[in-house]
Amino acid sequence: MKKMNKLMLFSLATLLLASCDKNFKEINTNPQQIKNTDAGYLFSNALLSTPTWNWQGESTIVQQFVLPYNQGVTLGYQFNESVDGINNGPFGVYTGSLKHLEHILVQLKSDTARTNLFNMARIWRAYCYMYLVDHYGDVPYTESGKAALEGVFYPKYDKDEVIYEDLYKEIKEATGALNPTKDNNTRYDIFTPGITSTAGEVAFWKKLGYSLLFRLGMRYSKLDANKAKAIVQEAYNGGLIQSNNDNVYIRYNNNGAPITGYSNGAGGIRTSSYFYYAAKPFVDKLKSFGDPRLKYYVANYYPDMRTAPSVTNPDTTTANQFGFPVGESDATIVTSPFYRPNNSGKEGQNYSQVNYNTIANALAPVMLITNAQTKFLLAEAAFRGWLPAGAQTAQQYYEAGVRASMDELNFYPNVLKPAAIPTTLQDAYLAQSGVAWNPAKALELINTQYWIANFNNGYEAWSNFRRTGYPVLTPNSWNTSLNGGFIRRFAYPLRERDLNYAHYAEAVASLGGPDNLTTRIFWDTP
Repeated sequence: MKKMNKLMLFSLATLLLASCDKNFKEINTNPQQIKNTDAGYLFSNALLSTPTWNWQGESTIVQQFVLPYNQGVTLGYQFNESVDGINNGPFGVYTGSLKHLEHILVQLKSDTARTNLFNMARIWRAYCYMYLVDHYGDVPYTESGKAALEGVFYPKYDKDEVIYEDLYKEIKEATGALNPTKDNNTRYDIFTPGITSTAGEVAFWKKLGYSLLFRLGMRYSKLDANKAKAIVQEAYNGGLIQSNNDNVYIRYNNNGAPITGYSNGAGGIRTSSYFYYAAKPFVDKLKSFGDPRLKYYVANYYPDMRTAPSVTNPDTTTANQFGFPVGESDATIVTSPFYRPNNSGKEGQNYSQVNYNTIANALAPVMLITNAQTKFLLAEAAFRGWLPAGAQTAQQYYEAGVRASMDELNFYPNVLKPAAIPTTLQDAYLAQSGVAWNPAKALELINTQYWIANFNNGYEAWSNFRRTGYPVLTPNSWNTSLNGGFIRRFAYPLRERDLNYAHYAEAVASLGGPDNLTTRIFWDTP
């Protein structure tokens, strides 16, 4: 009987297994799942989720911005401390833009009908990896983006200088391969509003690609001047951004309303505005120049800094702008000679904040690769003698860069129309002491203006500061964590140390260690 019962149970189990196996694949396949996403839509999302910068990170390092409240959760770069919340930020590009871009390249690699989209994705992928290398040094490259595609969950890190070599190749090849007789991708391309023709889009992306290549070449200026010159000339000959109409920027708004789920970097500082201030070195520099951009960059919201984001008519008078001193906190500032007490009984400090009506407006764009940046880099290259015959002079490029930066304000909400800064004010600015062209101070002039022009791009302001040493800034002396210097890189996220330790340890050793804020990346030589 027991034997028969066992036989019956075995037969029943076999029958159940057989019935379960029937149509197993169909039953366990989601009929609503999207299997073949159009690469164009992936591209749109990759551009929209492009990494930008952190006011509390890069902008704080180069003393444009300050978070002086030392309350644990707000501890950060103002206090020369390595904090994972900030360090972790740039790594998000792996699960954002790069996830989409890597998928596009696999999907379109053999698709001869969509070569332009393939090469545009290659160019922007290079931008994202350049952003990563500039922040950390060695990062996953050859094995990144392969978790879903190939099951590589713990990618190795590639050497930073080796990655740059490949980015040079990728940008150069992809830009050169763009073809106006091939596929049109304007309906996916958020960088080219108003352009509908393939020829127009290709012309835009060629200037984008070669301007990015020019920037990459200039990164080598301290490390290898000959290499920098060679790359710069290649990029120049390819054709660079010529006007503000060529600016590469992200609009986080649709018909005057913010796009849900995306932020231009101002979201966090708008939430608790009374914690955040413009830095004294930045405000003082613009005040000393009588810079007409100052009123669009910063404003005074005294007596109630909490309401700043909702105020449409803040005090933008130059004489009333005061930056918060670097190296002070909300507690120590009371003994500083620069103390400006808030006697209103309201929360916050009596110092200038970013202008929430313009530069930090929820509808403000984020500038990524611009005419102003390119003109200043051209000015430096011209001054160094790196440009071919026929190029303009360093002074011409420098002055064009200042004008382009001032005209760039016309992209922002709530500025004077038709011109935020009229030509007459631009002329007067360029003629005054401290701004007027002087060959003896050329590099300082050019790169100080680069710092000012990149108030809305802390990543590029910080990268250029490390490369050139300008503007001349006094190190933050809050503690001895930086050995009297500046933050040169972001430390790796803690999750990399915890989950991918073997490769993390190799990367730290490759950089010369330790994994801290003062270890330099390859092009940032002492």
